[in-house]
Amino acid sequence: MARDLRPLVAGNWKMNGLRASAEVLRAIMTGYDAALAERVDLLVCPPSTLVASFAEMARASRVAIGGQDCHADASGACTGDISAEMLADAGAAAVILGHSERRACHGETDAQVRSKAEAAWRAGLTPIVCVGETRAERDAGEALSVVERQVAGSLPATLPGDLVLAYEPVWAIGTGLTPTTADIAEVHGAIRRRLVARYGAVGEGIRLLYGGSVKPGNAAEIGAVVHVNGALVGGASLVADDFLAIARAYGG
Repeated sequence: MARDLRPLVAGNWKMNGLRASAEVLRAIMTGYDAALAERVDLLVCPPSTLVASFAEMARASRVAIGGQDCHADASGACTGDISAEMLADAGAAAVILGHSERRACHGETDAQVRSKAEAAWRAGLTPIVCVGETRAERDAGEALSVVERQVAGSLPATLPGDLVLAYEPVWAIGTGLTPTTADIAEVHGAIRRRLVARYGAVGEGIRLLYGGSVKPGNAAEIGAVVHVNGALVGGASLVADDFLAIARAYGG
């Protein structure tokens, strides 16, 4: 991990969580003590129905709350959608964009992800833009070209605000499978080079998260890989003890 970049561990709750799940957030806040907060940033992204109540709960803590998606427009006739401004108004600090499940299930394109990232900045949110290849693309030797294409298409020419990028190989999400540390290093290195080529020195300061079956048992090994600056955690973020164990692994 690039030690000059403060690690970020973000939890993507996906379509999980009811009001009773506040107990999980409470346990996370309790375990995120001052010593851990000095070493690592913690973000919880619940479903949109819980963003406002979680943000209110976390107001006095150092745990940040984020959304899982946003519309590119600030408002309008878009039934069922939520804008970046709405997330910010609810107390969110960040939003996950371009997750493979959004790209696959909703047909999101790189251009749409870029528009959503621009909306996030417009609303004062930090976009966490996700990229990653499928198993077929990796087996065909196309992993780097796919990820580099997604990075190029999902980000604007200039950065108007903070950005986080998350590499999530599609085939590793929720499967229990993970790439080798050498594979992770190769992809994260390629992403870093692409960001520096595009944004200059600013590209060195963009945090790169790894996601895809991150667990307490593999977090430290993955976190030690160069250019890995944190984790985007799925299922394990729904269990306070597991999420906090991952945070401790990344917090050194």
